[in-house]
Amino acid sequence: MARQRDLLLDKINDATVDVAIIGGGINGAVTAAALSAAGVSAALFDRGDFSSFTSQESSNLVWGGFKYMQSYEFRLVRKLCQSRNRLIDAYPSQVEPVEFLATFDTKSPYPVWLAGLGAVAYWAIGNFQTARPRVLRSGTIEEIEPVIDTANAKGGLLYADAYLPDNDARFTFGFIKRAIDRGVLAANYTEVVGAEFDEKLWTVKLRDVLDGSERTLRARTIVNATGPFLDGMNERLEVTTRHRIAHSKGVHLVVPKIGSGKRVFAFFDEDERLYYVIPMGDRSVIGTTDTRVDDPNTEVTAEDRDFVLRQINTRLDLDSPLTVDDIIAERCGVRPLVVEASSNHEDTDWLQLSRKHEIEIDRNRGVVSIFGGKLTDCLNVGEEVLDALAELGIQSNRLDDSWFGEPPASDRSKFFARIHANEHVDDDTAELLWRRYGNRANYVVDRIVADPALAEAMWEEPRYLKAELVEIGEHEMIARVDDFLRRRTSLSLTEHGDELNDRIPEISELLGVTPAPA
Repeated sequence: MARQRDLLLDKINDATVDVAIIGGGINGAVTAAALSAAGVSAALFDRGDFSSFTSQESSNLVWGGFKYMQSYEFRLVRKLCQSRNRLIDAYPSQVEPVEFLATFDTKSPYPVWLAGLGAVAYWAIGNFQTARPRVLRSGTIEEIEPVIDTANAKGGLLYADAYLPDNDARFTFGFIKRAIDRGVLAANYTEVVGAEFDEKLWTVKLRDVLDGSERTLRARTIVNATGPFLDGMNERLEVTTRHRIAHSKGVHLVVPKIGSGKRVFAFFDEDERLYYVIPMGDRSVIGTTDTRVDDPNTEVTAEDRDFVLRQINTRLDLDSPLTVDDIIAERCGVRPLVVEASSNHEDTDWLQLSRKHEIEIDRNRGVVSIFGGKLTDCLNVGEEVLDALAELGIQSNRLDDSWFGEPPASDRSKFFARIHANEHVDDDTAELLWRRYGNRANYVVDRIVADPALAEAMWEEPRYLKAELVEIGEHEMIARVDDFLRRRTSLSLTEHGDELNDRIPEISELLGVTPAPA
C-alpha cells in the first residue's frame, strides 16, 4: 500500500497550481488551509518535516501578549487577543484556558498595583473573554503555589490566557492535514532547488531530500513562508522587499513538574523581561531567553542553561536547586522579527522590536512574503495572505470560519456515544483521542475493534495507544521516527532519551518507518 507522502509526491510532479507555498511552519500551514477552503489550488512543501524549525520551538502559549503592554503595542495586543479568542472558541479541546500567576518582588520594574491596572486593561482589550484578573497578597501566592519563594515578594497577579496541552508542531500539522484533505498537494522533506519565472508561471524544481529524486511543479504565484529563512529565499526568487528578518534566539528547558502544574508562573528575570514556568503534562517548561543572533541555526549553550536555571532557582523554594542533570529536553529556536530593510537596528533596544507580522506583495513576480508571525496570530496570517493573493489575480471563494476549528459538537457527541456503547476505550482516553484527531478518532477506534491488541498503551503519561501509532504512520506524513516523537507528539520533550531509544524498534514497526531516530 502506497503511503500518503508517496501518493502526494506523485501528484505534485508536473502539476500546475495557483499557489506554491514554500515552508511548512505555522505560516505555510494556515495559508494552505485558508486557500484550500477558498477553492484555490495549492501545493506546499518544506525541506524538512512540517514544523521542524521555529514552529516546533514555541512556548505552546496562545495568548494576547500581556508583556507587549510594556512596549505600548496596544494595537498588536488587541489583534492577538482577538485571534486568541477565536482559537479558544474554535478549538475547545486543543486550546485550553490557563491561569498565569505573576509574582512581583523588590526588584520588579513595576509595582503590583500598576500591573493590576494593566491586567484589567488587558482583560478589557480581550473583550473580557478570559477570567477576571486578581491582585494577590504574598500569603495568598504561597497558599496557591507553595513552591514560589515569597520572601521578597510584594504581591502577585492572577490573570488568564490559553495554551496548547499537546504541542505547537501537532497543532500546526492539523492545518496541513485539513488542507491535504481538501486537495492541497503537500510534501515534507522536499526542497526547492530551482525556480524560474516567465512572466506568467513559475516553474519550481523540487528534490526529495530522502531519496534524491526530482520533480517539477508550475504555479501562478508563490507564497514565501520560510520564516527565519525568508530573506535568503527571496534572494533566490529575485524579490526585493521593504522589510527583512532579524533573528532572536529563544531557549526553553524541560524539567520535572514544578508546583501544581495547573498554571503558568511568571516572573521578571534579571534582565527585567518576563520569564515563565509553563505546564507540559507531568513536566514543566522554563524560559525563555531573548538573544540577538545572525544565523537562524542555533543551539543551546552552557551560558543559556546557566541563565535559565539561575532564574528559576532564585525565584522558587525548591527542595534542591535544579541543575543540568534535571534537564529532560531542550527547545531552541529563533523568532523571525520584522525590521525595515533599510534600517540599522544594531543599536536598538532588542526587546523593543515589535513581534508583529507583515505581508508584502511583489506584483511583478507574483510573490507574497510573510514576515514574522506567531502561532496565536495564525488565523490573521492565513486570511491576510488570501487577500494578498487576490491582488495578484488569484480568484477564490468567500472564506468563512469553517476553514479552521474542530468538528461540531454533534460529531463529538456521536463519537462518545460510540465509546459508551462499545467500551473499547475509557472516557479519559477517548478525550485524548478526540483532542488529537477529531473525527479521525473513529478510525483509531476502528483499528482497536479489528485488533484489540492495539488498545495497549505505549505510554501512560502522556497516554498513547498502539493504534494511534499505526494511524499516525499511515496518515500523518511520517518519514522518520523523529517526526513522530518530536512533532506529531511531544514525547521527545517529555520522556528521557534513553527510555525512548530502547523503544525505537517497536515504535518504528508500528509507524512503518525505518527503525532509526533522525
